[in-house]
Amino acid sequence: MSRIPVAVMAGVLGILLYIGAAVALADFVLPRHWTLQLLYFLVAGMAWVWPISRLMYWAARK
Repeated sequence: MSRIPVAVMAGVLGILLYIGAAVALADFVLPRHWTLQLLYFLVAGMAWVWPISRLMYWAARK
């Protein structure tokens, strides 16, 4: 089996799980101070980039 279909399935599932976790954790952050909210949403908005880039590099490898 090719790596690309595996990477696509893993990536879609991973993003969906990540979004669910980020939204669930956001419920705890929203009542807090705006600086904590800003920090959380900056980290949550960028934290998916590293795992997805690693997955893309893995899928593109021969």
